[in-house]
Amino acid sequence: MGMFKISTFDTRSQRRLVVEGALLGPWISEFHTAWKNASRDLDGRTLRIDLRSLTVVSREGEEAIFDLMKQGAKFSCGGICTKYMVKRLARACQIKQPAGSRTV
Repeated sequence: MGMFKISTFDTRSQRRLVVEGALLGPWISEFHTAWKNASRDLDGRTLRIDLRSLTVVSREGEEAIFDLMKQGAKFSCGGICTKYMVKRLARACQIKQPAGSRTV
């Protein structure tokens, strides 16, 4: 099983969850829990999930990202593969959401 780490960084205007390593297996529930906890007490800040340091994403990890998109999560990503995955999931999310809704 690969390494996995989530760090939280707060500024006045933004809370950022930095996800590093492999998003798979038991780390997926930790990913959901971290997002849910970070969503509390934002005090007007935006919440963004930074995926630039992900190294591996399983199919279940993609589904977790998709679930958070449907709940309104916003993402930052780097690397062509991660960008492609997030854009593909965002398009699928927009198809499943009512008109006027937008993610990513």
